[in-house]
Parts: sequence; structure tokens; C-alpha cells
Amino acid sequence: MPDWKHRWSEWGDVYSKCLQMALRRIKHGETVLDGLQANGYDVGRLKWKAPKEYRSITYNQSGFDVDSNTGRTAHATVNFSKIGRFHLTYHRSLPEDGTIKQIHLKKQKTGEWTVSIVVDYDPDHPEKPAVEDIDPEDCVGIDLGILSFVHDSDGRAVDRLDLSEDRERLAREQRSLSRKQHGSNNWERQRRRVAEVHQRMTDRKDDFKHKLAHFYTHEYDAVFVEDLDVRGMLEDGGNARNKAEVGWRGFIHVLKHHGERNGCRVVEVEPEGTTRECARCGVESEKPLWVRTHSCPSCGFKTDRDRNAAFNVLSRGLSKLGVVHSEGTPVETALPADTRRVSAKRVVEAGSPCLKEPQKAASRQG
Repeated sequence: MPDWKHRWSEWGDVYSKCLQMALRRIKHGETVLDGLQANGYDVGRLKWKAPKEYRSITYNQSGFDVDSNTGRTAHATVNFSKIGRFHLTYHRSLPEDGTIKQIHLKKQKTGEWTVSIVVDYDPDHPEKPAVEDIDPEDCVGIDLGILSFVHDSDGRAVDRLDLSEDRERLAREQRSLSRKQHGSNNWERQRRRVAEVHQRMTDRKDDFKHKLAHFYTHEYDAVFVEDLDVRGMLEDGGNARNKAEVGWRGFIHVLKHHGERNGCRVVEVEPEGTTRECARCGVESEKPLWVRTHSCPSCGFKTDRDRNAAFNVLSRGLSKLGVVHSEGTPVETALPADTRRVSAKRVVEAGSPCLKEPQKAASRQG
């Protein structure tokens, strides 16, 4: 590093820790490519990024000073070495007993600046229940899909988030951008509008997933979900755009995050055959994608295709986690209730009770 600073004098204008983190990021990228190549993937080299395209820096352990006691609500200042002071509005207060380990400063494509602060502290989260204390009635299996983003073993089918209006607006803004002279002020303003639409779509999807994950991890002791190989599913082709847009793997990641916060066990199970296998008798039968009803030719069990898969996910999850349950399948102990559809719009409503009072809870009262 000192030799490079002598060679490129501009490096002296940057805090040394930031340079070290940038080099570490490059090294991490090379390690990832080597791992993919070792697994048989055809990879190239790291893509060159021009200095003007490098929009983020990381301060690690030192070089920053955070002051959240400014006397203003949700306001703080951060002083960065060799940059200066930033005023920021935060959405979450810093833990009083926490130690700031790292700060990530980034300029978004919309032109906004964001600050992410990594804090080391002991969170006061509820402990996950011991396996022997888990009641199978307080567990749920989740089948992830496209028509219904979530279909669970308790009969809820949550619709996929409708982004059609955002996609139409994005297409309009992109057409307008294509008519602007590249690099002009008008082009830059329009580029930011396109970026704002992209950001809005990302924010809406993240908000939807977080609220859905919070509900499941708050209401149940254990949540079981399929361990989907999304990369492989996209490479197989067929409906790839919808598969990529719904973001199953991202939802599983969010589900695990909320599981840690809410004291819920989130377990991934083998997804192979959950749709074909009958949840009552175990006989497999092929079903084309357009067939939305499971009708077993062996035992006659009939239900929604996705709910049958959710029953299988629940059964596999109980076995994998080691929860003691009756020899009967989840189908034989489930309530004889129809699927209850839930609009995605109601999920994102603040304080919406649309997912509350599961059907099984209602039966206990009766």
C-alpha cells in the first residue's frame, strides 16, 4: 500500500482504511470467481470499473465519528476522515450498548446518499424454542410459487405483489431516456427518473417480503420452506422472468433474518417431489404446470396443488427438525378448510389484520 501511494499521489487523498477495504473487495471477487470456476462454471475476469462508477466506500473500525445526540428527532451527523461531515436522517436508533465497527457510504443511482452502520451488540431477541417443546400445531409449511407467492399448510394463499403499473412507468421512462442525448443534462435527469422507478420497485418488494416474514416468524415456532436452487431453475429456462422477479431466495434470507429476531426456527427442506407426491399416501403423480388441483389417483385425496406441496414441506420439516408428532400425515390432522386468498395489497398495509387469526386458531375456540 505505501508503495502504491507513492506511485499514485491521488491515493493520499483517500483514508487508508477505505483503500484497504477496496482491495479486500477485489480479492473477494477473485475468490468468488475461482470458486465458481472450480464448480464447473464458465467465468471470465473481474470487470473493470471506472473511477466515476465506483459509488461506495467503507470505513472500517476508524476514520469516522457518529453523533446522534443532535437534539433533533431521527437526526445524526457523521464526520468522515478526509471527506467531511454528513447530516443524515435515520430510521433506527443506534443501540446504547453497541460498538460501531463499520460504516458504508454509498451514492445511489438516484443521486441520494445512504449510510449503513454496522454495530456490534448483544440483541435482546427471544430464544428459539427447544425442539422437544415445539408443538406441531405451531409449525407451518410454505410452498413458494409465482401465481401465489406463498401458499401455506394452514390454507393461506398470499398473492404475488402486482408491479404492473411500475413496469409500465419504467418502460415509459426508459423510452424517454433513449431519446435524450447521452451525457447531456436532460439525459442525466431522465436517467435518475429511471433509477427512481427501479428503486421504488425494489423497495416495494423488500417491504412486502419483510412484512410477510415478520408475520410467519411471529405467529409460529417453526417455519419450513423449500431449499430452492433458483440459479438452476433460471438456467433451465421457461418463465425465467417471473422466477427472477418474485425473488424466492431473497425471501428465504429475509425469513431467516426475522426468525432470529422473533425466536422462530426457519428450516429449509428438500424440494424435490413436493408437488408430485401426495401428502396423504405418498404416491407420486405427474402434474403439468397448468393443472392447479392435486387429485391423487391412489387414495382420492383432492386439494389445491400448492397446498398439497405445503403439506409435504411441513411433513419433511417436522422430520428434519426432529419434532415429535403423530404417525398420521399433516393432511390427516389438518382442518377441513378451503384455501383463503390474501391480496398482496393487504399484506403491505401497516397494521393490516389480513393474516391474523389463522384458521386453526379459530377452530380451537370452537
